[in-house]
This record gives sequence, structure tokens and C-alpha cells, in this order.
Amino acid sequence: MNQLQALIFDVDGTLANTERDGHRVAFNSAFEEAGLDWQWSVDFYGELLTVSGGKERLKYYLRQYQPNFETSKDTTDFVAYLHKLKTKHYLQLLRSGSIQLRPGAKRLIESARDAGVRLAIATTTSFPNVVALLEKYLDLDWFEVIAAGDIVAFKKPAPDIYDYVLEKMKLPASNFLVLEDSDNGLEAAIKAGLKTIITVNNYTEKQDFSQAALVVSDLGEPDQPCKVIQGNFDGDYLDIANLRSLMNNYF
Repeated sequence: MNQLQALIFDVDGTLANTERDGHRVAFNSAFEEAGLDWQWSVDFYGELLTVSGGKERLKYYLRQYQPNFETSKDTTDFVAYLHKLKTKHYLQLLRSGSIQLRPGAKRLIESARDAGVRLAIATTTSFPNVVALLEKYLDLDWFEVIAAGDIVAFKKPAPDIYDYVLEKMKLPASNFLVLEDSDNGLEAAIKAGLKTIITVNNYTEKQDFSQAALVVSDLGEPDQPCKVIQGNFDGDYLDIANLRSLMNNYF
């Protein structure tokens, strides 16, 4: 029997709907500040999300959609400059309250902490973005490991970020559950040997999650039940008690 000892959370799209109304808006503001006439629509940004990581997304966009674009800077330096502008605008959005946690995220994290379940973050977003979100809505000190940004060589769907968390927390993979929202995140976790629950969003709801242990619409609240999309789950919302039950009965 596997005992639940730790939860690992992705951030963008999992803890908060940061992609459409956060990162995308911030990228567009960065482009405007840099004097560029680029504009990423909601639908187009969904296509770009197949590439993990903001800097990687910018490089992909330049290669595929702006191949004739010229800059006095080295491409790597130019991408770093744009990404720095984007981070500034993203943090402004976050601090203004424009970006909120998803249903059930704070409740589940608080209940995990109260139950002695260890907590970690594994995300491709930059460390300052993660810190700002956690400091605004949760508590940075609750998370034993915060694996973010460029801390590993290869981003999701490579398993490196999850391997890093496993190494730091020194627990068998069988004692973890991962909370993710995307097929890239699921693939990364599965490659690291981690059982994964998916909480979908508008950008990821059509993706293939056949390898997930459970797929839900969100984490749910007592007065706002989540919808089970795939798998077996008894309850209206995810809490530590039913996560432990899931591990015992289904995993």
C-alpha cells in the first residue's frame, strides 16, 4: 500500500489560471513597451503553449512566425530582454489581484499542511513569478522545494524538474501525488514515475490524459463540486482524506 507523504504542484494553469489572463497579457504588454506590433490572441497563445517555458516560447515564435525579424541584439539576449519586460508586467498583474487561485487550490494546500503532507512546486515558470503568487495567496515557507524556471537543463515534457524534486525530498516516487494541468506536465511526471492528477483548464481540456490517475475540472470546493472527467473518485472535491483513499484503492 502506497502512503501519501507529499504533493507536488504545477503552477500555471494548475494553481491559478495564469496563462490566458496573466502571461499572455504580460507578453503583449512587453511587446508594446519594446515597440513591437506583435499581439498574441487567446487562441494563438493556446497554440504557443505546446512549447514549455516563456523564453522557449519566444524563441519558437521568432523562428516560426517572425523569421525575417532583425534586432541589434543577439537572439538569446533579445529574448532575455523581452522576457524580463514580460515578467515585470506579469508581476504587476498578479499584485493587482487580476490573477486568482483556482477553486480548491488554497483549501487543498492548507489541508495538506495541517495533515503533515509535504509540499513542493515543479514548474517551468520563472522563480520570481512563483514567489509572487505564493506570497500573495499562500505562504512561501509551506513549500519544502520550489523547482522553477531554469533550475534544470530541460523543461517539461522532460522529467528533469520532477527528478530534481524527488532528489531534494528524498522520498520514493510511490509516496507522491502530482497535480498538473497539461499533457506536457503529465508526460514529465509519468517519466519520473509519479502518479498524476490532472485539473484541466480551457487551454488543456482537449488534450490526451489517458495516463493520468484522475482527471477533474478543478479541485472543487464544498459549495462548488468538481466534475470528474476520467477515473474513479468519491466526493465533491479533492481533500487529503480522499487523496489518501485514492492511493489506497485505485493506485
